Order: sequence, then C-alpha cells, then structure tokens
Amino acid sequence: MELTVKLTTQQVIDFIRQMPGEERLAVVLALAKESLPGRTERMKSLESNVQKICAERGLDWNTMTDEERQDFINDVVHEDRECVQ
Repeated sequence: MELTVKLTTQQVIDFIRQMPGEERLAVVLALAKESLPGRTERMKSLESNVQKICAERGLDWNTMTDEERQDFINDVVHEDRECVQ
C-alpha cells in the first residue's frame, strides 16, 4: 500500500523547523546544492553584463574596490529615479 501526503509549503517549513539543528542544516544544504548549477550560470551571466556596463562607462569592474562596486550597482539600479534634495 502506497500513501501520499499533501502538505502546504508552510507545513513543510514548520516540519523542518521542528527538526534538530544538524538535520535542519542538512535539509537546507541539500536544497541549496540543487540550486547551485543554475545559480552559478546566472551569476556568471550577470557579472559579464555588469562588466560590459562598466566598460561602456569607462570603468573596469575587475580593478574596482568592493565599495566602488557597491556604489556603481546602486547608481545603476537607481539611475532612473530623480534625485530629490
């Protein structure tokens, strides 16, 4: 006899939260590992796009500091907004 149980996402989350810490971590790591291949490809593509945008603006992503990179991304994300002072 085969039994199928249908759970909502919230029920699954609640169930996992009841697990001991090490088992919870194992579940999270297993799920994260499954998403890594696609994530890695997306990150490479996004980084390539950012490098291209930098080059178009006369900047070199690879020589920028973390702070410069954060400022650059912030500027790009918010460049369509009017600055109110």
